[in-house]
Amino acid sequence: MQLKNASILFGQPPLIDGASLNIQSGERVCVVGRNGSGKSTLLKVIAGETKLDEGQMILPTGTVVSRLPQDPPQDISGDMFDYVAEGLEDVAQILKDYHHITNIIGADPSEKNLNRMQELQEQLDSRNAWQFETRISNVLTQLQLKPDQILSELSGGWRRKAALARALVSEPDLLLLDEPTNHLDIDMVQWLEKALLNYNGAIIFISHDRAFIRKLATRIVDIDRGQVVSYPGDYETYLAQKAHDMEVEQSTNREFDKKLAKEEVWIRQGVKARRTRNEGRVRALKALRDEYSSRRNVTGSAIINRNAGGKSGKRVFETEGLYFNIEDKLLVENLDLLITRGEKIALIGGNGCGKSTLIKLLLGELEASQGEIFRGTNLEVAYFDQHRSTLELDKSVIDVIADGKREVTFNGGTRHVIGYLQDYLFSPDRINAPVSTLSGGEKNRLILAKLMLKPSNLLVLDEPTNDLDVETLELLESLLVDYDGTVLLVSHDREFVDNVVTSSLVFEGNGIIKQFVGGYTDMRNWYDEKELLAKKMNEDLEKRAKTQIAQEKPVASTSTRSNKKLSYKVIKELEDLPKNIEKMEEELEGLQVQVNAADFFQKDADATQPVLDKLTNIEQLLSVAYKRWDELESLQNNE
Repeated sequence: MQLKNASILFGQPPLIDGASLNIQSGERVCVVGRNGSGKSTLLKVIAGETKLDEGQMILPTGTVVSRLPQDPPQDISGDMFDYVAEGLEDVAQILKDYHHITNIIGADPSEKNLNRMQELQEQLDSRNAWQFETRISNVLTQLQLKPDQILSELSGGWRRKAALARALVSEPDLLLLDEPTNHLDIDMVQWLEKALLNYNGAIIFISHDRAFIRKLATRIVDIDRGQVVSYPGDYETYLAQKAHDMEVEQSTNREFDKKLAKEEVWIRQGVKARRTRNEGRVRALKALRDEYSSRRNVTGSAIINRNAGGKSGKRVFETEGLYFNIEDKLLVENLDLLITRGEKIALIGGNGCGKSTLIKLLLGELEASQGEIFRGTNLEVAYFDQHRSTLELDKSVIDVIADGKREVTFNGGTRHVIGYLQDYLFSPDRINAPVSTLSGGEKNRLILAKLMLKPSNLLVLDEPTNDLDVETLELLESLLVDYDGTVLLVSHDREFVDNVVTSSLVFEGNGIIKQFVGGYTDMRNWYDEKELLAKKMNEDLEKRAKTQIAQEKPVASTSTRSNKKLSYKVIKELEDLPKNIEKMEEELEGLQVQVNAADFFQKDADATQPVLDKLTNIEQLLSVAYKRWDELESLQNNE
């Protein structure tokens, strides 16, 4: 794909101004820039959904382009298969009809339906479209989506997955992803990283997830004040070069401003001192003035300050034997938890595992099935809702913050609402705009602006990072690090979690919640080390079992005592066996809990079979370990 002298004019100044860009096969290009800089619009242009006002886009004939939109699909009907199949425009309707007729025939195998199925089979044969049905099935399996799920019944996160499946199913030459990690849990984000690393086509993606960018990007394209600049290399290289470019720009502007000021002084002196002037110098001054007026200066960074609340009690929350289940699904099992003032805790786990449910239990919005919850004194809660339900879309920006007033109360004083909104990068011409017209990033900034007006000593942030640009993310990080109250954070942004929290609650599934010191990376390292240790232990036991079988000999009479001393290696093995057996028993117990769950055998075989295989393997290894333990203890007793 190639852009030549491309401009997009949404009023003045241009959103994109005379841009040139080339995308090569196999590249993974990340587009970065502030909210509202034109990133999503650029992707829409490349996808053919928006036209350039000036310039041209060159795309080779036959190039397949697919785009994942920024927000989950809203107005959708039908099932998952139909929605994903629409990503294959040419054969979508045939595939949808065939999928439905196969379901109908199970209940009504009439001659009419059988003839219709045969007709559709012939159409699929003539278009060589069977591969596409297989491709749809593969993508749905990879994303753990069920073909017969009704989309209108799904949450935003699952709709986001559906949109991703639809974008991937056509296997495009150029894949455009607008904030692909939004609404995905960490496991899904990591799956997506692996899938995109192995993707054969070119990828252009927008993301503010710094860990995701570092993992994927082979080049960064920066959009800043209408200019599109390419930075070859990884994200770290871009950050260093961008900082250098900004320093050069500021130095050049300072020199320019000095020259302009000097010429302005000269022309005023010239009018007083002389009747004639150097007209060439006057024209040069006019050119300087024109250049200065057309210069697009860097917009200042957002300023995020909080409205300080009083001090809460030392104990913020404490739970004893807490249980909570919805119907047959256990979300919290026997949780003993103490949260004290000043802790910053991340809640980590997959979508639907119970993170938001635990927050609602702690805040008293839900009642526990069993157990006790103790809430601290003097709690002043500020709650950031991931669904933005606190925003009234028909209101203007200024009314959301001030509700018709012109001043807001902040930290014991008053501020004009326009000045306060400018701290959050809302220009005076945007403050009367309806909330419904704001971008995702602007809506999140508006929620933060509203949230920080409320005095608080407990911040509850449910996915606050979606759609925020990197600069605002880093400012929010700084605020939370310096916040002297308590923070409960739900976020799938791994770097944000690592930079902010002091400990993490990890939702393992089936109601099991474990607490770790540190952020996501600390937690992941613990699980990786545990998995590595278990793997090594299993390999050692398998090796010993094979050796034992190969070297097995008739056992000598027990009446005759051996005079042979046990070797150091055997003694060490005897000492380690109880610990190894205990670890395997714990792992076996965890696997049995999974298998005994009410919904376990309702899952696909791809999800259940590995658990069953592992359960069988652990049972066999335990049997070998017990036998070996008895054997060594017998040798020790006979020594």
